[in-house]
Amino acid sequence: MRGRSVWRQFDYVSLAIMLLIAGLSIPIIAAGAAPYSPTPYYYVMRQMAWIGLGVITVFIVAAIPYEKFKKLSPLLYFGSLAMLLYVMILGRTALGGQRWIQVGPFQLQPSEFAKIAIIISFATLLDNRGSLTRWRDLIVPLIYVGIPMLLILKQPDLGTTLVFIVIAVGMLYMAGVPGWRLLLIFGGGFGLIVLWVYLHLTLHVPIPMHRYQLQRLLIFLHPGASPTVAGYNVIQSRIAVGSGGLFGSGLSLTHSTQLSYLPEAYTDFVYAVVGEELGFVGCVALLFVYLILVARAAYIAAKARDRYGMLLASGFASMIAFHVLEGAGMATGLMPVAGVPLPFLSYGGSAFLTDSAGIGLLVNVYMRRHQALTAGASTSVGAFSKENAS
Repeated sequence: MRGRSVWRQFDYVSLAIMLLIAGLSIPIIAAGAAPYSPTPYYYVMRQMAWIGLGVITVFIVAAIPYEKFKKLSPLLYFGSLAMLLYVMILGRTALGGQRWIQVGPFQLQPSEFAKIAIIISFATLLDNRGSLTRWRDLIVPLIYVGIPMLLILKQPDLGTTLVFIVIAVGMLYMAGVPGWRLLLIFGGGFGLIVLWVYLHLTLHVPIPMHRYQLQRLLIFLHPGASPTVAGYNVIQSRIAVGSGGLFGSGLSLTHSTQLSYLPEAYTDFVYAVVGEELGFVGCVALLFVYLILVARAAYIAAKARDRYGMLLASGFASMIAFHVLEGAGMATGLMPVAGVPLPFLSYGGSAFLTDSAGIGLLVNVYMRRHQALTAGASTSVGAFSKENAS
């Protein structure tokens, strides 16, 4: 299946879901960003521009046979490391972190682009390494994904660091790493971090975090402990969600967002705007749409013609699932405040283009699922799925 015939297999479902959520982002951002807009609909017009660029990105990524991304993996990996190092030295500082690069009128966040770079390059690494059932097989992959994670944590950007961990866990599991080993590695690591934080709070053991960063991370457990500082955003977000009731106030001017009670209402806490304007029903409907997208990515991973395509789709599915879990959980006070945007809904060009590239990968893998494997290509999904059963 070559040339034009490939496009007949285009994945319209993934693109339609992307455009549905992106279309909803226009009125949601209009409401959430109104108090901060220098001119009427300033952020809305910029978001519409990002949507247009995102659609173009989908078609560009889908047009390149995904096996060719293997050759680009070293460039993507080391290029993302170079950009992360550049941010650390010369990046723009805002909101307590040094994460942005100024490019003309736009601010780009390299850590966002690093997500899609790590999905592509990590899939290449895992596919080339074959079996991953022994402890020593995990040394190189963990170092490989750990280096950009440390650079991002240094910014500091805990949210994106957590996204990298989830991507790594999902892809390692789908590559054949036994689940119990991943549980020991990442579950044990999480347990040690929790113990470290506990010892810091009780015995003042030093920890490589500023006090405000740690407070922001833990405040969701008891936002009332600092209602005007660390817990302010969480409290106002919960008020906004609760004020929407069952059906919300409608896509119009509302209280919490319009009177600037809720900072970052059009970025990190955009789910609170959905709750206020569309109510409980709107929130559940949005989560259902995201669930369809994750399920679609899992379906495409299962139907991929080879291991590499399966890993690409699995990496994107892991990323989107965590973004939704954290973004919605943060706005409702169920998850730590980690600054993770909701895919295609939050304002922000870097995140939108990154997620669009992920949709492009899904479309790419889906379109070529019936193509014959080239010489030297990895085996089909069924050949290695048995490893996970062990």
